[in-house]
Amino acid sequence: MQQEQRLQEVINSVRPLNREVMEQVQARLDNLTKPPGSLGKLEDIVKQLGGITGNPLPLVEQKAVLVMAGDHGVVAEGVSAFPAEVTPQMVYNFLSGGAGINVLARQAGAKVVCTDVGVAADLSHPGLISKKVARGTANMALGPAMTREQAISAILVGVEVAEEQINAGANLLATGDMGIGNTTPSSAIVAVLTGKPVEEVVGRGTGIDDRGLGKKTKVINQALEINRPDPEDALDVLAKVGGLEIAALCGAVLGAAANGVPIVVDGFISTAAAAVAAALQPLAKSYMIPSHSSQEPGHIHALSYLGLEPMLNLNLRLGEGTGAALAFHLVEAATRILREMATFAEAGVSTAN
Repeated sequence: MQQEQRLQEVINSVRPLNREVMEQVQARLDNLTKPPGSLGKLEDIVKQLGGITGNPLPLVEQKAVLVMAGDHGVVAEGVSAFPAEVTPQMVYNFLSGGAGINVLARQAGAKVVCTDVGVAADLSHPGLISKKVARGTANMALGPAMTREQAISAILVGVEVAEEQINAGANLLATGDMGIGNTTPSSAIVAVLTGKPVEEVVGRGTGIDDRGLGKKTKVINQALEINRPDPEDALDVLAKVGGLEIAALCGAVLGAAANGVPIVVDGFISTAAAAVAAALQPLAKSYMIPSHSSQEPGHIHALSYLGLEPMLNLNLRLGEGTGAALAFHLVEAATRILREMATFAEAGVSTAN
C-alpha cells in the first residue's frame, strides 16, 4: 500500500507545461533571422523545453541515458533469436563501454546509467545500479508476468534512478533498454493499449525468421487470452504482459515529468513503456521527446497512441537508447538556435512586409 501511495504521489506531481513561457519562446523564435516556423521541429522542441523547464532560454547542461535491464520468462517459448544469457553479457558490455549506446552517448557527451531491475543472474560491478525486483519475469504465456506489486516496485525503481540523475545535475534524460525477448511483452502492451490486433504490432525483434514470427504472434495471443489484461487499467496490463525493465522505463518517464525534466524516448520497448506512463498520467506525454521510428511495426502504433511524431527514421532496431542518443544532438541544436541566433533587430536585417 505504501508503494502504491508513493506511485500516486509521483503521478500527481506531474504538472501541465508552462504556457506563458512557451509564448515567450515563440515570440523570440518569431523574431529570429528566419521566416516564421522555418526550422520546423527544432522550434517545436525548444518551445516544449521552455514549457517543461519554465525557462524562456532553456539550456542542455547534463545528459544521461537510463538503460534498464531485465529478463523475460517468455523467452522459454522460443520468441527470440538470442538466448537469455545475452542479457547479463550485454549489461557488462554497457558497463565496460563497448556497446552501441556507449559509442553514441560518448559522441553526444552523455552519461550511460545502467540499472539491473530484473536480470535473471547475479551481477556485480562498481558501475552497476543494482535494484533487482525479481530474477526476470514469469512466462506470460502461462500466466501473469509479474504481480501488481512487482510492477509497481519496478516503476518506482525507474522513478528513483531518474531522480538520482536529476539531483546529480542531469537536465535531459533518455530511455534505454536491455532484455532478451522484450519486444514480445512490448508488442502485447501495445496491442492491448491501442486495441490493434497482435498481427499488426508484432515484429522480428532481434531478427527471427518467418516461422519464428508466427510462433511469437501465437505466444502473444496466448498470453492475452490467458491473462485477459484490462486495457482500462495500465498497471494490470503492465503486470500481466509486461517486463521489469519496461516498468522501470515507465517509471523513468514519470519521474522525469514529476521533476520538470524532459526525457527523450528511444525505440519500441521504450515507447511501449511510455505508453503505460501516459495511461497512468496523460500529462506525462508533454514531457516526452520522441527520437526515432524503429523497424518494429508496433512502434508507429505506439507513437500514434501517444500523439508523438519522431524526429528520425534510420531503420534502427537495436534499442539500448541508441536512437535517443542520436536525438540528443537535435535537442541541443534546438536550444542553441534559440539562444545564439540573432534577432532581426540585433542583426540589422529587415523583416518581412
